[in-house]
Amino acid sequence: MGCCSGRCMLMFFCALQLITAVERQVFDFLGYQWAPILVNFLHVIVVILGLFGTVQYKPRYVVLYIVWTMFWVTWNVFICCLYLDLGGLSKDSNYLSLGLSSYRSWWKDNGPGCENRNLPTTRWQHLESPALVSELGCVLEYQYIEVMHSALQLFISALGFVFACYVVNIFNEEEDTYLYK
Repeated sequence: MGCCSGRCMLMFFCALQLITAVERQVFDFLGYQWAPILVNFLHVIVVILGLFGTVQYKPRYVVLYIVWTMFWVTWNVFICCLYLDLGGLSKDSNYLSLGLSSYRSWWKDNGPGCENRNLPTTRWQHLESPALVSELGCVLEYQYIEVMHSALQLFISALGFVFACYVVNIFNEEEDTYLYK
């Protein structure tokens, strides 16, 4: 059998999820965020199984991918809420490091356009102006980078979910046609 458009699209979205998950995994390792490291690791395994199921016509693996995608979407909504301080969650909590370390998002210290975050020896910007310097800014704050990563994962996962449902439907239809021949 050739590659129907649904199967090809699901393989494409699985490959995209693998690339973005590995990229995210690297930055979670750099920030010592242990919960996302574990979840990303499981995500990579399940996406590989979903890809395998698509290529080898194994609907059980694709269904596993569908179920996992629902969890993955929930996880990414949690990450978005955490970094946006929604629903009683706080980005300053130690949920993601599992309380094992005081590390936080790698992007907090290494974001794009961040100036040196070392505070000046005097905490006053100018001696004439008593404006206290608490932290020097970045072009894009770290929590928005984390939210964009999760939003990208949500978008790719939603499309992968749709195509996985379509592929399972195609597999079931093909199986039914063989049973009636």
